[in-house]
Amino acid sequence: MATSRRQAGKLGANKLGAKKPRALELLRRLKLLYPEAPCTLDYETPVQLMVATILAAQCTDARVNQVTPALFGRFPDAPTLAAADLAELENLVRSTGFYRNKAKNIQAACQMIVDEFDGQVPASMPELLRLPGVARKTANVVLAHAYGINAGVTVDTHVKRLSQRLGLTQQSDPVRIEQDLIKLLPQPDWENWSIRIIYHGRAVCNARSPNCPNCALSDLCPTAPSPAAPSLPPVLL
Repeated sequence: MATSRRQAGKLGANKLGAKKPRALELLRRLKLLYPEAPCTLDYETPVQLMVATILAAQCTDARVNQVTPALFGRFPDAPTLAAADLAELENLVRSTGFYRNKAKNIQAACQMIVDEFDGQVPASMPELLRLPGVARKTANVVLAHAYGINAGVTVDTHVKRLSQRLGLTQQSDPVRIEQDLIKLLPQPDWENWSIRIIYHGRAVCNARSPNCPNCALSDLCPTAPSPAAPSLPPVLL
């Protein structure tokens, strides 16, 4: 039994060792492709970033950016969001989808921020995860972009899809995907990886019809189709 466990551990290490150089090369190319990779959500404060990220679930960042000017103009901070009329809050975020649940979570999270954190979004993963509506994706975004803390890898639908296609994970659960990516990537680049992968997913490797022929990562992608065989002249009999 002990021998089989050692063999299994060695096999796992070999798989990780094979993936890591490829992950680093993918990261290098993504940096060249997308040298400027800011967060695409519009915000001015950590609480606004938290709210915008909650709204971005099952919604595009572009749509969220259309909604938040009116939302933050009316309720700019945690105290005003916590005290907002829930029906008005729902109406302001309606077009982002799942608006009732999002509005309820935003208000409850802001109330906790007021009650327990003096109106300031906490800057640690355990405290952020206590807030209603805040899972690791939102927490990672807030920590990285509001506080400059790379606590993990943000896994959204683009990061999930491309990380699987690129052969960096076989997992489907976002937390397990994050764990796999953390092992492969240097910590300073955890959030930059996510942002650049999101850019690439939108521009090239979309869900329905990935543009593999024009993808700068295709030679490193195990799911990319092989180049077409050259056409040959017909054989004359």
